[in-house]
Amino acid sequence: MKQGLRSSPREQTIVAYVLAALVMMYVSYSLPRWLPGDFVTAMYSSSHVTLNAEQEEGLRTYYTQRQGFGQYLVDFFTLQWGYSYAFLTPISKLIGEALPWSLLLLGTAHLLSMTFGFLAGVETAWRRGGVIEKAGVGSMTILEGIPEIGSGVILLLLFALHLGWLPAAGGETAYVTHSAGQRFMDIGRHLALPLATLFLAYLPGNFLLTRGSMVMVLKEQFIETARAKGLPPLRIRYAHAARNALLPMVTRFGLRIAFMLTGALVVETIYAYPGLGTLLFNAIAMRDLPLIQGIVLFSSLLVLFVNLALDFLYGWIDPRVKYAS
Repeated sequence: MKQGLRSSPREQTIVAYVLAALVMMYVSYSLPRWLPGDFVTAMYSSSHVTLNAEQEEGLRTYYTQRQGFGQYLVDFFTLQWGYSYAFLTPISKLIGEALPWSLLLLGTAHLLSMTFGFLAGVETAWRRGGVIEKAGVGSMTILEGIPEIGSGVILLLLFALHLGWLPAAGGETAYVTHSAGQRFMDIGRHLALPLATLFLAYLPGNFLLTRGSMVMVLKEQFIETARAKGLPPLRIRYAHAARNALLPMVTRFGLRIAFMLTGALVVETIYAYPGLGTLLFNAIAMRDLPLIQGIVLFSSLLVLFVNLALDFLYGWIDPRVKYAS
């Protein structure tokens, strides 16, 4: 094949992600056939309404009717994602209402945990062998072993139920009219406990990864060269060492994007936080298959998009990273 006809590595990467997106769309389209149970059974099994066999079969046929994959793609790209069986609301509207809450909670938790974890990891690795490093590694290792549900329940019992300092559930106080400043403070109070839970869950991994990466980078020859040139320690620590230790953190962030929207399901459920995790939990409980399809597909495509962006970001963070030709 002529050199001029060969696609670039960047184009090959984009094509790979597009193919992955199509696969995810087909998996989402096929999802209802793989899930046990159905909406009719979930909604009417514990209801006071009694259905005869004919009515039950008619409802089951109605709720399990399927469209072709081609029409499914057209509806997706035109944002015609159908209606939720349980909420009788357009799926795109439900996702659009829950998404900002999840982005606020999870985006803030990731940003804070990455920032504090990275800075603490850099500083402790620079002071390797000291008391600070030993205490930091020991405490973070212990914290890493505590599951989100454990820390979430403890914080809920202590600060919401026992001390009464913070709200126990929700994203904001319902049926109350606030000014802009009051609403900001109210949302912040409701955000505090789930945010603290996720921060404690994400911080140890970021810290330990950064510290391990920094320890390896500090052994590199270019660090010794920088020291021999008489560069200030702060510049060596951050401009040379920390920048090269940042790449694994970006990779970790890309991998955790898969859990960013729906991975906080446990935490959102504990605090009844109105995000995508809670919405997905309710959809699964009610076997609301169109809503499950919409959330899973939306989350999956967002993961692919963010990881594609991170692929191109690697070269900016570390110029040594090149795509294979």
